Amino acid sequence: MKPLIQATIAIIIVCALLLFAANRLETAGSQGSKDTITVYNWGEYIDPSLIDQFTEETGIQVIYETFDSNEAMMTKVEQGGSAYDVAVPSEYMVQMMIEKDLLIPLDHSKIPNLKNIDPYFLDLAFDPKNKYSIPYFWGTVGIVYNPNLIDDHLTFTTWEDLWDPSLKDKVFLVDGAREVMGMGLNSLGESLNSKDDELLKKATDKLITLSPNIKAIIGDEITPLMINNEAAVALTWSGQAADMMWENEELDFAVPKEGSNLWFDNFVIPKTAANIDGAHAFINFMLDAEISAQNNDYVGYSTPNAAAMALMDPEVIEDERFYPGEDLRDKLEVYENLGLKWLGKYNEYFLKFKMSIR
Repeated sequence: MKPLIQATIAIIIVCALLLFAANRLETAGSQGSKDTITVYNWGEYIDPSLIDQFTEETGIQVIYETFDSNEAMMTKVEQGGSAYDVAVPSEYMVQMMIEKDLLIPLDHSKIPNLKNIDPYFLDLAFDPKNKYSIPYFWGTVGIVYNPNLIDDHLTFTTWEDLWDPSLKDKVFLVDGAREVMGMGLNSLGESLNSKDDELLKKATDKLITLSPNIKAIIGDEITPLMINNEAAVALTWSGQAADMMWENEELDFAVPKEGSNLWFDNFVIPKTAANIDGAHAFINFMLDAEISAQNNDYVGYSTPNAAAMALMDPEVIEDERFYPGEDLRDKLEVYENLGLKWLGKYNEYFLKFKMSIR
């Protein structure tokens, strides 16, 4: 019996050791490497040289992946198949991710460069006290246009200029329900976050009267098309307009006086994070004044980093087309998370408008 008992004990010990090793491997896999982080960002939305600089300064390698919509980003994070350490959602998506318990609260003590952010851009309704997010870039929705291809009286200081009969078949719109429906609501003097079905119908009816002027409703290809003067006017985001204007100096940009969207893209740490300390280090690095100024020069969108602005070209930060004054900013609205019901309605009315275009 003794040999049998010894053999049994040996088998138990071996099994225990194998189980312990498996658990250690599983734990290591779930924690990820402390020498690596995975960043999930919009395309063309960071100076690539800064990624190398971060690695040189910290020893942390960066796996960099991109997405083309907030919804695509959240689907990947929600599925949990990839261990994203840092993501960059827009403000309404931050709110939605908080509600779905997809984010880790930030440790502000590990982000000392948070002090560089202009207080105007902190403690906003979508994330009080910035518990889960830090602003990265911001901007507006407005109108980019070529003055040489339109009548002199059109300046787009009002949304009504889009409806001018002289613009027949000359206008591009970005393919976004919130942007287009928001523009329709703003043109009526209403909130772009309206949850009034009658107002949405009224805005849609007004948009349908814009149909003769619409050349196309398109996505990212709007940038090269406007650069090449394929249309005279486009509804777009301020940063995209800046890219166009860099390539085509004839273009100009305006935010209508009735108001528009004020948007923010933000750093967050998803619950998929495998290297939380590395994520905080990356966010803090990107908030450094010199780093942020260099990144802004590359990306072209407006920065909320006041310390960086002190290092930037005065002509850039004094350009009210991209850094609007308080009078206009007071009329700008941040997109709210409308909820599935009302988001569905916005999409439904937007589709009705798109179907009206011949």
